[in-house]
Amino acid sequence: MNPTPLHAWINGVGLIAPGLPDWPTAAAVLRDEVAYVPAPSVLPAPMLLPPAERRRASRVIRLSLGVGLEAVTHAGADAATLATVFSASGADGHNCHALCEQLAGDDRQISPTRFHNSVHNAAAGYWGIATRSMAPCQVLGAFDASFGAGLLDALAQVALGGEPVLLVAYDSEYPEPLHAKRDTPDCGGVALLLSAQRSERSLASVAVTAGRAPADVLAVPALERLRRNIPAMRALPLLHHLAHGMAGAVVLDYLAPMQLQLELQPC
Repeated sequence: MNPTPLHAWINGVGLIAPGLPDWPTAAAVLRDEVAYVPAPSVLPAPMLLPPAERRRASRVIRLSLGVGLEAVTHAGADAATLATVFSASGADGHNCHALCEQLAGDDRQISPTRFHNSVHNAAAGYWGIATRSMAPCQVLGAFDASFGAGLLDALAQVALGGEPVLLVAYDSEYPEPLHAKRDTPDCGGVALLLSAQRSERSLASVAVTAGRAPADVLAVPALERLRRNIPAMRALPLLHHLAHGMAGAVVLDYLAPMQLQLELQPC
């Protein structure tokens, strides 16, 4: 990795996780203004989709559209113009489970809807339909390092092209028996709108380099479990600093033994 930091401004945030239905609620919890209360993730209806696609939308589609649109609205941006990076450790756990059940039975005919929702870029495709975006899109998967991989890709695009990039990182739970091997407890996602220029909506600047220090952990045990058990929530230490308006270093988990060293400067 180039030792020169990758730099951008964070202009918008979106978040959905268990007990954290949106970024304002999460920011208040991370600032200890209200107690964290675990609860199932609340997924908004994908109202921007046409009715037929809305009926087909899976949990991860509703999740990724929800966090992405929240970040875009927060930044006051036009979703149709934004390059995007979608990053997930395993995409749609429920759809994967349904496909495995179908293939294990006597009738192995897979429905077209099940099939097109099974691909790793399904969320990115639905985003394009919902926002009418023709902008470039990257879709990544790096298991538990998926948030970090998506962040690096988005920052590199900002650095090279100078245009804003929307990062959407998301994960879904698997039903049993796959849950026993991949015990993500619920779906959760985070979106960051990154820009080369500061705007009146900017929250902070971020510079990222490689490091090997241990990742930051959260003081609240239930939030720390979210960070560890939902790969997209590896972003929580960064969000903790943003919620507090804190300057300083943040270390996020990446591909061991490499970690991501972030330097934040609030606006």
